[in-house]
Amino acid sequence: MRIGLLTGGGDCPGLNAAIRGVVVRSLANGVETVGVLNGWQGLMRDNTRLLDRDAVRGIIARGGTILGTSRLDPYVHGQGMASLQPTIERLGLDGLVVIGGDGTLASALQLAAEGLPVVGIPKTIDNDIPGTDTTFGFNTAVEIATQAIDRLTTTAEAHQRVMLVEVMGRTKGWIATYAGMAAGADAILIPERGYDLEQVAAIIQARLAKGRTYSIVVVAEGIQPPGGSPTEKLDVYGFKRLGGVAYAIAPHLERLSGVESRVTVLGHLQRGGTPTASDRVLATRFGVAAADLVRDGKWGSMAALRGGEVVAVELEEACRQVRSVDSKTYDTAAVFFEH
Repeated sequence: MRIGLLTGGGDCPGLNAAIRGVVVRSLANGVETVGVLNGWQGLMRDNTRLLDRDAVRGIIARGGTILGTSRLDPYVHGQGMASLQPTIERLGLDGLVVIGGDGTLASALQLAAEGLPVVGIPKTIDNDIPGTDTTFGFNTAVEIATQAIDRLTTTAEAHQRVMLVEVMGRTKGWIATYAGMAAGADAILIPERGYDLEQVAAIIQARLAKGRTYSIVVVAEGIQPPGGSPTEKLDVYGFKRLGGVAYAIAPHLERLSGVESRVTVLGHLQRGGTPTASDRVLATRFGVAAADLVRDGKWGSMAALRGGEVVAVELEEACRQVRSVDSKTYDTAAVFFEH
């Protein structure tokens, strides 16, 4: 038996651990793994490599992905299954393991509907995939963001400033909520909740009245800027690019609060570098579980974390509306906002 393995969409910490898990477990199951390079592009352009045990030695601590990735999509930039079929047939692939976020998994589901045997693994720093309690990559991103906020807090205090720290997460505020809570942020702005800059300014002024001359405001990149939607910037594949909304907020908040405001956009720092131990373990568990799903012929499913256990869920479940930050989690963070 021979399977293909690809990583699609944005990179995230833990991808190499997942790749290692799939390859090593598949070998134990008597299954050969072919690595597909640069996401769907590798199948569309016939760019692959064989993955044996030596190919995955020493990669568990590395960030990025040894297979490369891209945002090329077979349904946006090709003809779906027809774009992949020649490479699949030439390689003699019996199925495909797809490691990806919501977009990549949605394409995998469409391919499954066209008859391609597929198993999914959920990855994203955004933590917004339904069907799983969490995704690998998220823990590392939160840790990086938390450490950055900790460092910015000391300089904010030294200069009596408001620091706006913008974090990733696209349309959901998981990173902002978790990192803001962990670092003791004074306000957290996320897409799931509307925000009022006058209320944020009131928090800053309340802190000033108590002798706290600095404040930390965590901003999720996907929130709407003051005054409505920005002019959308698109990447080379036509997907919306986010980042920089905190720069639109800063002058308004400075005017309302009377305190100098500075912006730090963490950006791709949250996606790069060494994955945390937690993400390495979760990614490994997902990779091993996915290999076993292939062995057992459970196509059309995805490895998922449910209550501490890695289980199989229908791939369709992972492609429902992306998962929002729940009210209870956000409200726990908001308990500490001063009024």
